[in-house]
Amino acid sequence: MKKKKRRLPKSLRIISKLAIGIVGLLFIGLVGIYLTSFLLGPPSLTNELNTVYYDHTGEVIGKEKGVENRQWIELDEMSPDVINATLITEDQHFYDHHGFDYKRIAGAVLKNIQSQSLSEGASTLTQQLARNLFLSHEKTWDRKIKEAFYTVRLEMYYSKEEILEGYLNTIYYGHGAYGIEAASNYFFNKSASELDLAEASMLTGIPKGPTYYSPLNDEDNAENRQTQILHLMLGADMITEKEFEIANEQELVYIEQQEKKEKTIGPYFQDIALREASQILDMDMESLRSSGYEIHTTLDKELQKQLEDSIDHTMNSSTELEVGALSLDPDSGAIRALVGGRDYAKSPFNRAVDAKRMAGSTFKPFLYYLALENGYTATTMLDSKPTTFELENGEVYQPSNFNDYYAYEPITLAQAIALSDNIYAVKTNMFLSVDKLLDTAKTFGFTSDLPAVPSLALGTASVSVKEMVTAYGMIANGGHTIDGHAIEKIVGPHGKTIFKREKDKGEAVLDPKQTFILTDLMTGMFDPKLNGYTAVTGSTIADELTRTYAGKSGSTNADSWMIGFSPRLVTGVWAGYDDNRPIQLVAETTYAKKIWGSFMESAHEGLPHEGFDTPRGIVAVPIDPATGMRATPYCDVSRIMYFEAGTEPQSNCMEHFHGDQHEHGEEQDPNKGTLEQLFDSLFSW
Repeated sequence: MKKKKRRLPKSLRIISKLAIGIVGLLFIGLVGIYLTSFLLGPPSLTNELNTVYYDHTGEVIGKEKGVENRQWIELDEMSPDVINATLITEDQHFYDHHGFDYKRIAGAVLKNIQSQSLSEGASTLTQQLARNLFLSHEKTWDRKIKEAFYTVRLEMYYSKEEILEGYLNTIYYGHGAYGIEAASNYFFNKSASELDLAEASMLTGIPKGPTYYSPLNDEDNAENRQTQILHLMLGADMITEKEFEIANEQELVYIEQQEKKEKTIGPYFQDIALREASQILDMDMESLRSSGYEIHTTLDKELQKQLEDSIDHTMNSSTELEVGALSLDPDSGAIRALVGGRDYAKSPFNRAVDAKRMAGSTFKPFLYYLALENGYTATTMLDSKPTTFELENGEVYQPSNFNDYYAYEPITLAQAIALSDNIYAVKTNMFLSVDKLLDTAKTFGFTSDLPAVPSLALGTASVSVKEMVTAYGMIANGGHTIDGHAIEKIVGPHGKTIFKREKDKGEAVLDPKQTFILTDLMTGMFDPKLNGYTAVTGSTIADELTRTYAGKSGSTNADSWMIGFSPRLVTGVWAGYDDNRPIQLVAETTYAKKIWGSFMESAHEGLPHEGFDTPRGIVAVPIDPATGMRATPYCDVSRIMYFEAGTEPQSNCMEHFHGDQHEHGEEQDPNKGTLEQLFDSLFSW
């Protein structure tokens, strides 16, 4: 009897077929990769790609200078210690594989599964060379597939020695040095052929993280990494115990030199553009510098020059006072000009973005927006006089006005803003509550920690220039959120656009009517009609301004601010000492305003005069600033103020009505009664 063949269970048959199918697909994929790589031919072993920055019109404003600090040398011109240290550290099986170390890849996959991360890598030298020469450092499947093709092509057309030579001549060692020869000269002022074991092992550790492992940035990290490399070399019998001890204990002497950065357009701006691009691409900045990207920024070259010129012409060259300034488009949030300090070469610290200083009275507009939302109008009156506030915790708070000047009578909100009355601000904050002011600040986009205290109304919060300018931009654009940014588009090394910013208008989060009223109130700092117990705060530059701007100045003992805007541009300027010294010279307290005024005038030169758009539901009324009532021809001063329809004053000013003459010099008719005179005044207006 013929025996039947035993068949595998159906489930196993399915699994076996799937396995065969997967193996078949992998085989076909590998054949495809190798065939395509063969047809594409040998890739170049040199990389001339630098990241380039463009302004908003497409003109080049800067270029990373990696290629200029790169010197190609032959493999036999390198110290054997450099070669050995590199191989044992980066790719121990370099001469045994054909571009991919599958055993190492499997180990890395297991470790990543165990740690539930992608922290463990398994790139060979060939893969790293492919990535450095032709690709970005993004962790995407698209990049990994391209890397595989370039790796196969390198292994297919070049010897191991040529690949190793290419790697050592193109790897980045930090500080603008690409390749071992440039690094050797930069750190030790000698050729790579002259490097001893200690020097070679130190340099070999840097490429893993040029910022973190450079001995010029963090000597402890660098020395720990060097010791690890020496241990690896010892374990592989590349060096003896004695050589290990000598190299590990050797004190290295580095060449003293300053980082060289060529004069560029807006160096502080380029730094934040690089930082922003790094975040967008999820790529470290050092790699980004040398990856051949085209970074299209928002910078306006002409405005940048005008801002720098305004600073140079205003500030005394001998002062140690520093400056941070930023100007952006309030509709889009595009940064058009930025200065982070007086001299980038001396201090690359960006005071416009990274420094946080007390805002002073420039913080008051956010309080007064809240006040307008809660029933205040331009003519809301509060007493301006020394006031002691008793807080809930039993403490007392006694704010004061600048130079202890007070009206000693009620003043309007319009005058409170124009004169920067502190008592009015604290009373308003206490009435509305600090918590509501904190919520309002969040609506304006603030992310800094703000103190929940009554003095927050006077700007005791430490914030950045960028935060303040962006928040003022929301007032300027009618209440829409904006994201202050430096980049419009990024083009990859091979010409493909990999990022493009959307042009959508931000979400409307503020009331457009109250925002417009606040804007008009902020023009008052330049209007002498609002002079009261002291001059309006913008009086020192008002005569130099040829068009309507809204703004607010502010000061603390150590900070001087001026922030303001037109319908098309919002600009903020901060001046102060880095060490928080008090600003004592009177001239230095005016720098921020003068820089702002000079820049805004030059930025708008030749442009048509524009007013702020008035939303529906707003009425304009001539007001006597002293009384807050409707002005009559008998009032000495009258200013048009804006109100939400139904909230405007209904009564006419009577204080200036019974004089013998009104401002036009016409005599009153003694035979007319009060009602007749009032009737005449209304219709003569």
